[in-house]
Amino acid sequence: MNSTAVLGCMWGDEAKAKIVDVLALDADMIVRFQGGNNAGHTIKLGDKKYVFHLVPSGILYPEKECILGSGVVIDIAGLNGEIEKLKAQGVSFEGRFYIDPRAQIVLPIHKELDAGKEDTRKDKIGTTKRGIGPCYSDAVARAGIRFGDLFDKEYLTSRLENNFLYHDVKDADVEALAELLMKEAAPLRACLKQIPYYLSESTDKKILFEGAQGSLLDVNFGSYPFVTSSHTISGGISVGTGYAQNKIGKIVGVYKSYFTRVGGGPFPTELENEIGEQIRKQGNEFGSTTGRPRRCGWFDAVAAKFTVMINGVNEIALTLVDVLSELPELKICTSYLLDGKETKEFPHNPNDLGKVEPQYIEVPTWKEDITQIKDYAKLPENARNYVEKIEEILGVRVSIVSVGPERTQTIFR
Repeated sequence: MNSTAVLGCMWGDEAKAKIVDVLALDADMIVRFQGGNNAGHTIKLGDKKYVFHLVPSGILYPEKECILGSGVVIDIAGLNGEIEKLKAQGVSFEGRFYIDPRAQIVLPIHKELDAGKEDTRKDKIGTTKRGIGPCYSDAVARAGIRFGDLFDKEYLTSRLENNFLYHDVKDADVEALAELLMKEAAPLRACLKQIPYYLSESTDKKILFEGAQGSLLDVNFGSYPFVTSSHTISGGISVGTGYAQNKIGKIVGVYKSYFTRVGGGPFPTELENEIGEQIRKQGNEFGSTTGRPRRCGWFDAVAAKFTVMINGVNEIALTLVDVLSELPELKICTSYLLDGKETKEFPHNPNDLGKVEPQYIEVPTWKEDITQIKDYAKLPENARNYVEKIEEILGVRVSIVSVGPERTQTIFR
């Protein structure tokens, strides 16, 4: 089984792209299985910074193949723009970028619906308003447009008419939209490929699956309704690519050394104080897609252990450990108090999650700058103790420790 999955196991923004980039060195194919351009992945290589929204970050390796599976929703104009920016930075796509024909297409109406619904919601989700949720909704309602539809005008026009009827939109210029979509899709026609067959036939190739967002944003198992609209957990790989779950050899869960969250929703360990602000500043915690400041808090082992369980995590990549240097104190949440009773279960109800009282253990801090350390044994003792305490609590080995954004700032244990 030459396949590995890299999954964000928090509320997103775990520095997955950096881990994917590092592990892609030994892969032949990098496959994105869900989400849309509401995701934002940033990779720093020397003095260059690359920002990804739809394109798998493995594209930075010239010889690797990169794939968007059927579970991804695609804004065609946005994808074209992203490709052009990457090409301007010297990245080649020729003969190594493929898209499953079943991938759903984000339409203008989806963006309008997304913005309108978010503005009228009582419980603000914090959507990026890029049409991702409404696109997934149309897919489930069987009213969506798929990538493969964009190369058959008669069929596309019929599907668009059906979509407008579904949304009770009258007097829409279906012909004009069909022509626009086909024009935008034309440069991508060579990318169309039946991905389930392609992956199944690639028995001699190493496959790396790349997730977007994080497990606590999964539409079923996240902190609903403050979630994304797709399956971000390991089970979503099969749903979003057609690759059988029992063929996945290893699942690497990516966790920050502290927790962050963007947008609405409960966050038990959030630090609304000077320490939270220090973490935000030292970790540059601002969204790649939206620029919004991220909410910061202590590592939540209750939530982390839940995502270890639902993903079947085999190994952990612990990122941004360098950000914790020079903090005045350091804590890990190991359980919650809910209505006066201790629990180590992650609540299914957002109201319960919002009122839990985190129970912490304190761990020793360190002052040293660790960003240039290559050998785990040379990390400060307290930094090693912190990594190993998380490992002990979660019951899974921390195999990768990231101490900075560069590829070289990665320690393998």
